[in-house]
Amino acid sequence: MADRSSSRRRSRNDAPPQKSELRQWIEAIVVAVVVVLVIRTFFFDLFRIPTPSMENNLLVGDYLFVSKLHYGTRLPMTLAVPFGSAFSPNLYLDNPRFPYVRLPGFGSVERGDAVVFNLPPDDAPIDRKMHYIKRVVGMPGDTLAVSDKAVSINSDRLSMGQGMQYFWVVRKSDPRYQVSRSELEELGISAWREGPNGEVARTQATAEAALQIRSWDWVDAVEPLILNNANYDANMYPPNQGYTPDNYGPIAIPAAGTTVTLNEDTWPVYEPVITEYEGHAARPMTDSTYAIDGEETTEYTFEQDYYFMLGDNRDDSEDSRFWGFVPHDHIVGKALFTYFSWDAESTSPRFNRILRPIQDAEVFESAPYLRDGELVETGE
Repeated sequence: MADRSSSRRRSRNDAPPQKSELRQWIEAIVVAVVVVLVIRTFFFDLFRIPTPSMENNLLVGDYLFVSKLHYGTRLPMTLAVPFGSAFSPNLYLDNPRFPYVRLPGFGSVERGDAVVFNLPPDDAPIDRKMHYIKRVVGMPGDTLAVSDKAVSINSDRLSMGQGMQYFWVVRKSDPRYQVSRSELEELGISAWREGPNGEVARTQATAEAALQIRSWDWVDAVEPLILNNANYDANMYPPNQGYTPDNYGPIAIPAAGTTVTLNEDTWPVYEPVITEYEGHAARPMTDSTYAIDGEETTEYTFEQDYYFMLGDNRDDSEDSRFWGFVPHDHIVGKALFTYFSWDAESTSPRFNRILRPIQDAEVFESAPYLRDGELVETGE
């Protein structure tokens, strides 16, 4: 009898002590944080649209699911406080810094992709620069130009794009006619401003909506509003070339392994690429020779691919026209769909945008074109 009692006491003493409820909660939180960090570092991330630069395709308040696997996960280049970017982008350690490494992806960046990237001009380590989202329009090796709002790639005209917004001038045959709010709402238009004499109005609309407006009986013409303000010159990339947002380039986009001749025309375009993004010391020596890392040369071979990004809300977007190319090592991932959307004006969710896919290359299909300043339907 004594032996059995002693055995039961030893069994109770050998049992592991029960964890307190507080400890269980702490362990669960730690595991959850680690899992979220691993998933957001290697697989996908979540972002919110803060500005209207991608309307009408992406709206302010859209929450995006962004895949890092499509283009290959970029490994961290700095150490940071977990989730610190939610409070401040500067919560990271300046040292150590790790070299750029990207794991293999199952796809590559394509024209039309909506891409999240780190803003190149920001003065911070690459992975700590501000996040932007724009659409890839110019690919490595392309020559891009904008002529009276119409974008050309290698001299081939690109469509205006589905759901992309522009400013238009509406010329009215009857200045007395006033468009109704319901007519505008049906076309998804929120901005309409009448001119002083009522003969002309200005609106912000998609090309599809502009075609509808042109069909109205009291409309003589719908034309793109072209910006020709000389004040833009100093704010474009590169500055002082006579560019505006609506008349830009042509400009050749760098591709890895391609060589460019350096001269007084190309130097302003590629000097930031050579010095800021590829890390070389470079300076002009004469009008035709340059020193790169102390060696005299007249040409340069690019080390990585670059992209030209534009916003879908073309006349209300700060994009590559203003700050230049996006290096491949700044690419974060591909935006796949909106998993939630919040309308701040109505303080309610946009249920029709939840789990809504984001168009990529097909955004340029079956969309109107601009030809000699006139809006034409696809196939005309």
